[in-house]
Amino acid sequence: MKLRFSHQQNQALTLTEVLVVIAVVIFLIVFLLPAIVASKQKARRIACANNLKEIGIAFRIWEGDHEDKYPMAVSVTNGGAMGMIGASNAYVLWQTISNQLRFPKSLWCPADTNTFPATNFSAGFSDANISYFLNLYADEMYPQMIIDGDDNLLVDGKRVQPGILNLWTNSSVAWTKDRHHGVGIIGMADGHVEQPAGKGLNSAVVSSTSGVPTNNAANRWLIP
Repeated sequence: MKLRFSHQQNQALTLTEVLVVIAVVIFLIVFLLPAIVASKQKARRIACANNLKEIGIAFRIWEGDHEDKYPMAVSVTNGGAMGMIGASNAYVLWQTISNQLRFPKSLWCPADTNTFPATNFSAGFSDANISYFLNLYADEMYPQMIIDGDDNLLVDGKRVQPGILNLWTNSSVAWTKDRHHGVGIIGMADGHVEQPAGKGLNSAVVSSTSGVPTNNAANRWLIP
């Protein structure tokens, strides 16, 4: 039997080839990773905007069955939540539109790391499942009014706390950067949504009450 010998040799990568591979990996990290992150952030904003659209539709269906009034302006005996809302129980108001909203997950923003989505509107449902503020002064008669939006707010440089926020027209309002990176989403009384950034939120707050009779506060926002 004749022995056969291979004349091929296993060759390791040269230093140049190793450097090329490293350069390609660095390129992918530097240029592609930010694009992937930005794409995920955009997807979360879109999902959040869709949530607020769904909520807006649910409110309009509800008020259509209750003499054109939102649940915060309707007594409890008539199916609303007027007089029941305070600190740490914002969820009570959201429960009033549960038949119209159907899915409690719509109350949770995918970019909100401080809350988690609920599976139903009854057992265990609480403010911990809600990512959005609600304007207790909102009225269907004034379509330019802000009705709800992301609750990661800064007012005069301070993070808002759960409870009722009386927001004045001369208040400085901004978004924190821990959700949509300086951009936020608000729902309007006519059902459409906006994504104001920077001073755009202040302008939206002022426009929200233009020609609207109020007490002294420009808006009365319920923060979960």
